[in-house]
Amino acid sequence: MQQQTTRMRREIDEIPQAVERLLVQGQSDIAAVANVARELDPTFIVTVARGSSDHVCTYLKYASEIVLGVPVASVGPSIASIYDSVLKLQQGLCLSVSQSGKSPDILAMARNAGRDGALTVALTNDATSPLAEASAHPIDIHAGPELSVAATKTFVTSAVAGLWLLAEWSRDDKLLAAIRALPKQLEAAARIDWPEVREAIGAHPSLFTLGRGQALAVSHEAALKFKETCQLHAESYSSAEVLHGPVSIVQEGFPVLSFAAADAAENALAEVADAISAKGARVFATTDKVKRALRVDHVRTDHALADPLSLIVSFYSMVEAFAASRGIDPDTPRHLNKVTETV
Repeated sequence: MQQQTTRMRREIDEIPQAVERLLVQGQSDIAAVANVARELDPTFIVTVARGSSDHVCTYLKYASEIVLGVPVASVGPSIASIYDSVLKLQQGLCLSVSQSGKSPDILAMARNAGRDGALTVALTNDATSPLAEASAHPIDIHAGPELSVAATKTFVTSAVAGLWLLAEWSRDDKLLAAIRALPKQLEAAARIDWPEVREAIGAHPSLFTLGRGQALAVSHEAALKFKETCQLHAESYSSAEVLHGPVSIVQEGFPVLSFAAADAAENALAEVADAISAKGARVFATTDKVKRALRVDHVRTDHALADPLSLIVSFYSMVEAFAASRGIDPDTPRHLNKVTETV
């Protein structure tokens, strides 16, 4: 009997089209916000998000600090929604990320940030959402309807929209060209699903995911998706931190999935992957620079800052297939709803 295609799988396959739609329909919004940000020239950015959207913010933190030299810090939404604190946000930019734009705590923080002097920008999949209305400059990520509980299209399009904003802001022509080339590269990435990783995880109850720099964000996202779609315990670490204690739980065959972009952090991550492999772990890495760990197929983009986007698309393909192999429907994770509204 043929297995029914999950909504998650269909939405993974739609990612290239969603990114292409964003590139076609989002130009005016991105350019307008980039002009305003360039004129303000903020000394810092604060981000407001939860879950997968917060991993987008981690990705954009590295991109901002590398491309613009503007430091980025995450602000806990409860600072507004519970404590109603006044923050010194003058000469700052507040970036809120929420696919639904409905969570009360995200909304409260965005409103308070505007009250406290920040330029407020929101990335959302609903241009009429409360968050869009509360922000001075909403940006529609144009993902289209996402019905699976597990975010895939909205993670990628939020990340692309944020990276595009930074590229326009900095007038980085090389990065802009790489962003325009993404749809075809993401289409190729969606066809990779790492069967060797799925086999190695097998019945293991726990694993590590690793990243460094901008790839750390996709490590965090991967660990969340393992829990969300596979009911599998996964912990994400920077490759610079994992040897400082967490590695003590590694034993023979322990699965580790390492994400590397083609950047200055690649060699360091490969060295750690090899070191953990030498301790008996089954370590997989998206780099050709490993010597003992196992290289997995991956698609490189035209810019190191965009590489994590192709890596996460291949991961999504893998984790959807792995969930199905465990008899779990990734579209309906237990205890979860599509929109989580927290105060």
